Formats: sequence, C-alpha cells, structure tokens
Amino acid sequence: MSARPSTKPALSVRPDDPVRPRAAPQAGRLAWVDVAKGICIILVVMMHSTLGVGEAMGGEGFMHLIVDFAKPFRIPDFFLLSGLFVGRVVDRDWRLFADRRIVHFAYFYLLWLVLQSAVKYGQITEGAGPGAFLAHLAHGLVEPYSTLWFIYLLAVFSVAVKLLRRVPVPVLLIGAALLQLAPINTGSTLVDEFCERFVYFVAGYVFAARIFALADAVRARAGLALLGLAVWALVEGILVFAPSGFASRPNLASLPGVSLVLGAAGALAIVSAAALLTRAGGPVTAALRACGERSIVIYLAFFLPMAALRTALVRSGLIDDVGLVSLLVTVAAVAVPLGIERLVRNGPARFLFRRPAAFHLVGEERPGPAPHLASARTG
Repeated sequence: MSARPSTKPALSVRPDDPVRPRAAPQAGRLAWVDVAKGICIILVVMMHSTLGVGEAMGGEGFMHLIVDFAKPFRIPDFFLLSGLFVGRVVDRDWRLFADRRIVHFAYFYLLWLVLQSAVKYGQITEGAGPGAFLAHLAHGLVEPYSTLWFIYLLAVFSVAVKLLRRVPVPVLLIGAALLQLAPINTGSTLVDEFCERFVYFVAGYVFAARIFALADAVRARAGLALLGLAVWALVEGILVFAPSGFASRPNLASLPGVSLVLGAAGALAIVSAAALLTRAGGPVTAALRACGERSIVIYLAFFLPMAALRTALVRSGLIDDVGLVSLLVTVAAVAVPLGIERLVRNGPARFLFRRPAAFHLVGEERPGPAPHLASARTG
C-alpha cells in the first residue's frame, strides 16, 4: 500500500541554487501524504463539529480538549502538505499553472459557494429576495465564504508563490514568517488568514524534498521517531493548556513566535505520525488514507450532515453528554460526504466533486494509480 517517494527532485536544480527550492519527488499518490491529510481533515471537521455542539448544548466535553490540543498545528499542517506539490508546476507556463492551481480550486469554491449559500438562503437574504442573495455571492468573490476560505487561500497562495518564485529562499521565508508574527487584524478573512498561514505553504514548497526525506527517515527509525513524537506531544500539551496571563492570548501556545514554532513543529509531527502509520499499515491507516485521498470531498460537503445531525441530537435530548454528541457528529460529518461521493462518482452529479472537462484549460491531469481521485485533492 505504501509507495516510497523517489529521492530525485522533479525539477533539475543545482544543489547550491539560492533561489529555487527543490520540488517534491514525482510519484503517484504517496500513502503517507494521504494519511497526513486524512488526520488533518478529521481534525478540521472535529473542530467545527465540537465547537458547534458545545455552543448548542451550552457546555464542553472531552472532544474540546482534543480540539484545543490540535489548534496550533491543525491548519498549518494542511497548508504545508498543500505546498509540497506546487513546485511541480510553479515553473510551468501560466496556462497549465492556472489550470492546476487556480481554475481547479476556483471551480470547487464557486460551485460550493452557491450550494452552501442556497442551503442558507433564508438566513442570508432575511426576506430581501434574490437581489440580496446575488449580492452575497458577489461578496464571496472577494471575501472567502464560511469554511470555504481554505480552498480560496490555496489558489491565492499558489499565485503568490509563482509570482515570488525568483525571490531568494531566505528572503521569502523570513518575509512570510514576519507576516505571521505581525499583529495583523483587519477583519478581512482573506488578508488575515493570508498573513497568518502563508509561511506554512511556503515552507511546504521550499522544504518539500527535506520533508519527503524526513518521512523516509521516520520509517527507517521508528523507535526514535516515536520518542520524538512523545516529547513533542508533552511540550505541545503544556503550552496549549498553560495560561499566558494575557486576555488576547489565553495560553502560551498562542503567544507570538510560540504559535509559529508550534505550527511548524506540529506539522512535522503529523508528517512523522503519518509515515509511521503507513509503515505499520492496518485498518486505521487505511481509513485515514481514504479520508486523505478525498479530503476536499469531506471539506466541501461536511457542513450539511454536521448541522443536520447536531440539530437532531440536540433537539431530541436523547444524549446529554457534549463529548459523545460531538464525537457522533464528527463521525457523520466525515462519513456522509464520502458516501455521497461514492454514490455520484459515476453519475451525472459527479461534477460536485470532479471538475468537468469543460472547466479544464489543458488536458485533465492523471497523476497515478487512482486517477478518479485526482479532482478531489487539496494539493
């Protein structure tokens, strides 16, 4: 099941080149990357599910502890993983690049902007009619809507990296890190999340070859890797649950500089954990890999089953444990989109998760052993 990445870079780059980083190795789907994405997407869905249930039930449960623990690295790791493969196309012509890294994400963003908004039509328009709905959709073109901000930012990050690809790597990294450290709070999701997350995408792009080498090293030295993960988890837990004394930064993990380090360390920890799980195999690894292979499917469609089951369970009053309700909602929010994708995969509704040929600028990408998954990748 595991496909070991090649040690050769995808692009020919001199080792002493100060400008261009090495790209990720050419391969089909890499098992540990999918496992890592599976972990991340489950953590993202868990966060939305748990916080929503907690608010609806007016309390917290054991799932809130997991959500808090994962906060420093949950999104950074997703962006780092997505940046791993941008080096494959960053130097290609703009037509191919736009197809792979702009049109791809724009298609799913725009489609699901309409679908998610339609579900909330009454709430959005508040009786103002179609004009208000169209204004909402227009606003969504310049300001990412709801949970779809992640897909929007992937396209923006990709364009930024292509435009800045000739900037010396140290300058690019330091600049991105300074954006993360700066107290930027404009109220715009696009601006604020760009400044907060760009450094992780850049790190995935710049250090792709080293990250793949880390995964190989972890599989070769499992015992040492497990010890390192234990130390990381201990430090992560201490910093996450220790108060900082500042109202705006409630714990030590949220302090400037500390959050940057924990985001990077946590991202590498997920890479290491995924490599170890892939080495061990088993049903848990297979399930995580399946989630990672279709991570964008889950991300696009989890909101509806999440909201539906949360509402049903809270109104029924059958279960009064916040943690258990959060767990059930999380499982449903992950599983239902996968079931929907499987049902529509070969039917007319497959456009929900697969970009039709009419929306390709160049020939459809066929990257490896599971071509039907190519349209449902986040990176």
